[in-house]
Amino acid sequence: MTDTVSSNASVHSPAEYLAFTLGKEEYGIDIQKVSEIRNYEAPTRIASAPDYVKGVINLRGTIVPIVDMRIRFALGTPEYGPFTVVIILNIGGRTVGMVVDAVSDVTTLTPDQIKATPDIGSSLNTEHIVGLGTIDERMLILVDIDRLMSSEEMGLVERLAA
Repeated sequence: MTDTVSSNASVHSPAEYLAFTLGKEEYGIDIQKVSEIRNYEAPTRIASAPDYVKGVINLRGTIVPIVDMRIRFALGTPEYGPFTVVIILNIGGRTVGMVVDAVSDVTTLTPDQIKATPDIGSSLNTEHIVGLGTIDERMLILVDIDRLMSSEEMGLVERLAA
């Protein structure tokens, strides 16, 4: 089964997640989507962009849209400090940056450490949450970064990059 590539590979074998914080919560994304982590620098603002799109940066000749995840997830006003970083992602052949409060570590989770997303009702959109990763007393909210960025945001990314 290890030589077969499937979209459910992470369900059957351990997977590595980059852990980052937004406010008091810890999140995790598939480490294979991450190309680099950079210090936060104020991006160039784009007129008429949604508030969660902070702007764009020039990354070695590539124009990269920057999405502030605290604004995207409605977690209050972001504060940019010494630990604020931009995680550069490769999503479907496109490069996107996401601003997070801090990056903590890379964590390996086995299938039995990943719990299903609880049914919270229709008041909360959980379609971009894969599950909850548990390590002792620590809990990571696992985000399907492909799904999150390829929804409305990816259409926006394509317009900004054009």
